Amino acid sequence: MTIRHAIKRKKWMDLAWLTLYYVKFFALMPLKLGFFGALKFHFFLRVFEGTWFVVVTQSNHVVMDVSEDDTKLSWFRMQLKATCNIDDSYFNDWFTGHLNFQIEHHLFPMMPRHNLYKIQPDVLELCRKYNIQYLSKPMGRAFLDI
Repeated sequence: MTIRHAIKRKKWMDLAWLTLYYVKFFALMPLKLGFFGALKFHFFLRVFEGTWFVVVTQSNHVVMDVSEDDTKLSWFRMQLKATCNIDDSYFNDWFTGHLNFQIEHHLFPMMPRHNLYKIQPDVLELCRKYNIQYLSKPMGRAFLDI
Protein backbone atom coordinates (compact mmCIF):
# COMPACT_ATOMS: atom_id res chain seq x y z
CA MET A 1 0.00 0.00 0.00
CA THR A 2 1.35 3.39 -0.92
CA ILE A 3 0.75 6.67 0.85
CA ARG A 4 -1.03 8.03 -2.24
CA HIS A 5 -3.35 5.01 -2.29
CA ALA A 6 -4.17 5.44 1.41
CA ILE A 7 -5.03 9.11 0.91
CA LYS A 8 -7.07 8.46 -2.24
CA ARG A 9 -9.10 5.73 -0.53
CA LYS A 10 -9.33 7.70 2.74
CA LYS A 11 -7.72 4.90 4.72
CA TRP A 12 -6.54 7.14 7.52
CA MET A 13 -5.39 4.37 9.87
CA ASP A 14 -3.27 2.83 7.08
CA LEU A 15 -1.86 6.28 6.34
CA ALA A 16 -0.98 6.74 10.02
CA TRP A 17 0.85 3.37 10.17
CA LEU A 18 2.70 4.03 6.90
CA THR A 19 3.75 7.46 8.09
CA LEU A 20 4.89 6.06 11.44
CA TYR A 21 6.96 3.40 9.63
CA TYR A 22 8.76 5.94 7.42
CA VAL A 23 9.30 8.42 10.26
CA LYS A 24 10.72 5.67 12.49
CA PHE A 25 12.82 4.15 9.71
CA PHE A 26 14.36 7.43 8.57
CA ALA A 27 14.82 8.72 12.13
CA LEU A 28 16.69 5.62 13.32
CA MET A 29 18.46 4.06 10.33
CA PRO A 30 20.51 7.14 9.35
CA LEU A 31 21.97 7.12 12.88
CA LYS A 32 23.56 3.77 12.13
CA LEU A 33 23.97 3.83 8.33
CA GLY A 34 23.87 7.49 7.35
CA PHE A 35 21.11 8.95 5.18
CA PHE A 36 22.26 7.38 1.89
CA GLY A 37 23.00 4.09 3.65
CA ALA A 38 19.45 4.09 4.99
CA LEU A 39 18.10 4.75 1.49
CA LYS A 40 20.18 1.88 0.08
CA PHE A 41 19.03 -0.43 2.88
CA HIS A 42 15.38 0.55 2.27
CA PHE A 43 15.84 -0.14 -1.46
CA PHE A 44 17.45 -3.53 -0.69
CA LEU A 45 14.53 -4.46 1.59
CA ARG A 46 11.99 -3.58 -1.10
CA VAL A 47 13.86 -5.55 -3.79
CA PHE A 48 14.13 -8.57 -1.48
CA GLU A 49 10.48 -8.33 -0.44
CA GLY A 50 9.28 -7.91 -4.03
CA THR A 51 11.33 -10.86 -5.27
CA TRP A 52 10.11 -13.05 -2.42
CA PHE A 53 6.48 -12.10 -3.12
CA VAL A 54 6.75 -12.81 -6.84
CA VAL A 55 8.43 -16.19 -6.32
CA VAL A 56 5.87 -17.28 -3.71
CA THR A 57 2.79 -16.16 -5.64
CA GLN A 58 3.95 -17.26 -9.07
CA SER A 59 4.85 -20.75 -7.88
CA ASN A 60 1.13 -21.30 -7.19
CA HIS A 61 -0.31 -19.66 -10.31
CA VAL A 62 1.85 -19.34 -13.42
CA VAL A 63 2.61 -23.03 -13.72
CA MET A 64 -1.04 -24.05 -13.95
CA ASP A 65 -2.44 -25.09 -17.33
CA VAL A 66 -5.49 -22.91 -17.88
CA SER A 67 -7.04 -22.41 -21.33
CA GLU A 68 -9.97 -20.57 -22.86
CA ASP A 69 -12.01 -23.78 -22.86
CA ASP A 70 -11.83 -23.73 -19.07
CA THR A 71 -14.23 -20.77 -18.92
CA LYS A 72 -17.02 -23.33 -19.20
CA LEU A 73 -15.98 -24.92 -15.89
CA SER A 74 -17.82 -24.19 -12.67
CA TRP A 75 -16.28 -21.53 -10.43
CA PHE A 76 -15.13 -24.18 -7.93
CA ARG A 77 -13.47 -26.34 -10.58
CA MET A 78 -11.81 -23.29 -12.14
CA GLN A 79 -10.22 -22.31 -8.82
CA LEU A 80 -8.71 -25.77 -8.50
CA LYS A 81 -7.49 -25.78 -12.09
CA ALA A 82 -5.95 -22.28 -11.89
CA THR A 83 -3.85 -22.74 -8.76
CA CYS A 84 -2.05 -25.29 -6.62
CA ASN A 85 -0.74 -25.57 -3.09
CA ILE A 86 2.76 -25.91 -1.75
CA ASP A 87 2.97 -28.80 0.73
CA ASP A 88 2.26 -27.93 4.33
CA SER A 89 5.15 -27.66 6.79
CA TYR A 90 6.17 -25.23 9.52
CA PHE A 91 8.82 -23.74 7.25
CA ASN A 92 6.52 -23.48 4.21
CA ASP A 93 3.78 -21.86 6.31
CA TRP A 94 6.25 -19.30 7.65
CA PHE A 95 8.10 -18.67 4.39
CA THR A 96 4.94 -18.17 2.32
CA GLY A 97 2.93 -16.41 5.00
CA HIS A 98 0.41 -19.26 4.74
CA LEU A 99 0.00 -18.62 1.01
CA ASN A 100 1.07 -22.22 0.46
CA PHE A 101 -2.69 -22.89 0.90
CA GLN A 102 -3.44 -21.07 -2.35
CA ILE A 103 -6.36 -23.31 -3.34
CA GLU A 104 -8.14 -22.58 -0.07
CA HIS A 105 -7.20 -18.91 -0.39
CA HIS A 106 -8.92 -18.76 -3.80
CA LEU A 107 -12.01 -20.54 -2.50
CA PHE A 108 -12.23 -18.52 0.73
CA PRO A 109 -10.46 -15.21 -0.01
CA MET A 110 -11.73 -13.47 3.14
CA MET A 111 -10.55 -16.21 5.51
CA PRO A 112 -7.45 -15.17 7.48
CA ARG A 113 -4.45 -16.94 5.94
CA HIS A 114 -3.37 -18.55 9.20
CA ASN A 115 -6.70 -20.44 9.27
CA LEU A 116 -6.63 -21.80 5.72
CA TYR A 117 -5.19 -25.13 6.83
CA LYS A 118 -8.36 -25.73 8.88
CA ILE A 119 -10.59 -25.84 5.79
CA GLN A 120 -8.18 -27.96 3.71
CA PRO A 121 -9.62 -31.36 4.81
CA ASP A 122 -13.12 -30.26 3.72
CA VAL A 123 -11.84 -29.07 0.34
CA LEU A 124 -9.91 -32.34 -0.13
CA GLU A 125 -13.05 -34.33 0.70
CA LEU A 126 -15.11 -32.36 -1.83
CA CYS A 127 -12.45 -32.93 -4.48
CA ARG A 128 -12.42 -36.67 -3.78
CA LYS A 129 -16.23 -36.81 -3.87
CA TYR A 130 -16.46 -35.09 -7.28
CA ASN A 131 -13.20 -36.47 -8.74
CA ILE A 132 -11.51 -33.05 -9.05
CA GLN A 133 -7.72 -32.86 -9.08
CA TYR A 134 -6.25 -31.20 -5.97
CA LEU A 135 -2.61 -30.38 -6.66
CA SER A 136 -0.06 -29.85 -3.88
CA LYS A 137 3.70 -29.82 -4.51
CA PRO A 138 6.88 -29.69 -2.48
CA MET A 139 8.28 -26.15 -2.38
CA GLY A 140 11.39 -27.07 -4.38
CA ARG A 141 9.27 -28.56 -7.16
CA ALA A 142 7.01 -25.50 -7.24
CA PHE A 143 10.02 -23.18 -7.52
CA LEU A 144 11.59 -25.33 -10.24
CA ASP A 145 8.33 -25.28 -12.19
CA ILE A 146 8.41 -21.50 -12.48
